[in-house]
Amino acid sequence: MDIFTSSIATETNTFSPIPTTWDSFVEGGISYGTVGEDNVFLVPVVEMWRRRAVEDGHRLHEGFFAFAQPAGRTTAATYLRLKTELLESLKTAGPVDIVLLVLHGAMVAEGCDDCESDILRAVREIVGPTAIIGVELDPHCHLSNAMVEAADVLILFKEYPHVDAVSRANELYTLCQRAALGEIKPVSVLVDCRMIGFYPTTAEPMANVVRTAQQAETVDGVLSVSIAHGFPWADVADVGTRVLAIADGRRHLAASTAAQIAGCLYRYREDLLPRPQNMDEILRLPANGKHPLIIADAADNPGGGAPGDNTHILQRLLEEGVRDAALGCIWDPMAVQVCASAGLGARLQIRLGGKTGKASGVPLDLMVTVRGINDAHSQPFGGHEDTLGAAVWLECEGIDIVVISRRTQTLSPPAFTRLGVELKNKSRIVVKSAHHYYAEFSRLSRRTVVAETGGALSMNFAALPYTQRDGNFFPRVADPLTALAF
Repeated sequence: MDIFTSSIATETNTFSPIPTTWDSFVEGGISYGTVGEDNVFLVPVVEMWRRRAVEDGHRLHEGFFAFAQPAGRTTAATYLRLKTELLESLKTAGPVDIVLLVLHGAMVAEGCDDCESDILRAVREIVGPTAIIGVELDPHCHLSNAMVEAADVLILFKEYPHVDAVSRANELYTLCQRAALGEIKPVSVLVDCRMIGFYPTTAEPMANVVRTAQQAETVDGVLSVSIAHGFPWADVADVGTRVLAIADGRRHLAASTAAQIAGCLYRYREDLLPRPQNMDEILRLPANGKHPLIIADAADNPGGGAPGDNTHILQRLLEEGVRDAALGCIWDPMAVQVCASAGLGARLQIRLGGKTGKASGVPLDLMVTVRGINDAHSQPFGGHEDTLGAAVWLECEGIDIVVISRRTQTLSPPAFTRLGVELKNKSRIVVKSAHHYYAEFSRLSRRTVVAETGGALSMNFAALPYTQRDGNFFPRVADPLTALAF
């Protein structure tokens, strides 16, 4: 069989002031014919598909691949160019039996609130009704009925942090191959939980919801169960939490399975609410070097479209006289350039952070010492390197600060240690990430707390200024499914 694979992926925060442009995708990674090594999330997935295609005697055609860091809406011209490149690469591949796509599921462009279903409909027009279309999605997606109708098989990562992308891609390949061979007939049902939230799967009760979904997949005839957490920071009609179940030819089985898992989520809705703490509360928590307190600056997480230059936590640490902390990574290319030019050991006055917009907070005027410089800094994640660009380690009143020139979230300790920052003796480590940091930083310490800093990713979901969806959702409404009945 002939299998085509391609990817366009970004996560859109419609409240972000940073537009997503063609240059955003160039920085994140664009490749033709073979996925680029700089795409740390996609490379292991495509490598696995290559291996399986060879083992099964199929031909894998690699098309167009593009990734951009989360930010605001993709410009109309950029989206049209991306979509055109994908479709042209599909046409070049010729007739195919299976299409395997890696999309995010929360890409929003100017004039198009559901880019993924738009792409899928265009792909279907090219490959025809008999080809099998399979899609791997991030659980932070707006899983729409239009996506479900346009594809044969949709599978989402189950874990957050997303440590199971390769496993889910393997599952997708298997189901699509079986469908193409006529061994199964996937039937999908999507259930809306009427919830908006944030659900790390490393803690209860969400870990139990995932286990329940996995147990449901052992029932005869159930092919897959996926939980769409949703991406709260997007003003689109399909924002919210949903459950997708796929069964072999039996719609009623898919429907009952999806309803079961959705009911489980709904019963836990109060317990699943995130409860970030303010810095006054966090600074009262005990801290020591043996098991440092890891503070997640989730509201300024570039992985959710935030700028990554909010200064609130740094300002509070300095005000309280904290002397044994590390903080990173602040996105400030101008500060990086000035400090790198000054050279190692230089002591100088700089204005740090607070540059992008209101959510960035105020810039801080600091006297710093340049302790480390790296012209091509990176951090490992998932067995590959994530580029941070030119970077510097600055020391300010006993606090070690990592400043980077390529906007991205902090994923692993080498973001600090490769510049020379020692973490083992720190009482507090601040990371600009919501939860992906946990996969690697939990090896240092499992004492973690989420800070409320007034950044771009507020977790007060009831107050987010949605205009495209109705207001009958939890937590804005205590029991929205009951309210819906009236």
